Amino acid sequence: MTQMTVTPQMLLIVCPLVFLAAVVDSIGGGGGLISLPAYYLAGLPPVTAAGTNKMSASFGTFIACGMYAKNRRIGWQCALLCAAGALPGAWCGAHVMQSMSDNAVRLSILIGIPIMAAVMFLKRGSISSGREEMPDSGKRRALCLCIGLGMGFYDGFFGPGTGTLLVMLFSELLRMEAVKASGTAKIVNLASNVSALAALLGSGNVLIALAIPAMACSAAGGYTGSKLAIRKGARVIRMVTMLVIVLLLVKVAYDYILVR
Repeated sequence: MTQMTVTPQMLLIVCPLVFLAAVVDSIGGGGGLISLPAYYLAGLPPVTAAGTNKMSASFGTFIACGMYAKNRRIGWQCALLCAAGALPGAWCGAHVMQSMSDNAVRLSILIGIPIMAAVMFLKRGSISSGREEMPDSGKRRALCLCIGLGMGFYDGFFGPGTGTLLVMLFSELLRMEAVKASGTAKIVNLASNVSALAALLGSGNVLIALAIPAMACSAAGGYTGSKLAIRKGARVIRMVTMLVIVLLLVKVAYDYILVR
């Protein structure tokens, strides 16, 4: 395991930001845009930051899953099929990422995110509760597997924004209403997070002493955010989703320019 001394200053930096990240993530995804920089700011090396973030984020996502499940806002068939696709997808994405230069990864994301953002803005009405969901069929099951595989690859390759993109895809392609799309996305997120966490724990890249208090903050944030999404519905999910996509684009553009 990573040997670092956890200081009060590190806790003061990480814990509030992890709580905020979990609130955002449980509503529309994208919490990693907040929590990962928090670990960097606390002084953790990139790989250790990623591992510690996965541990805290997984617990927050687990709590959010419980809240959505309790309120029957998860499409279980779709969630399980997507999770089955996400596991190998994330594994492949991580290996492809490791074979590329940092600059090439940033450039590929910088090209892809504006396309996704444009789709989101043009189809913003699709994240709503006003349409009939696609009925169960072989096509729907295959689509769920493909979404899981593709988004698992994205999560392993890049990470932040996975939940946001899942909500968008479930809403647009499967015509799920917003709260159910958000709840279903949480199951897929949990599968990819746990898979990545297992690999990072195995290589000792998790700062357990910092991850444990961060897990408590993440759990509180996951509970708060999912409760807000369930009560407020499509409007708050749509607003958070749009905000996260814009922040994701700004972050990737900044990172790409910074290393040039």
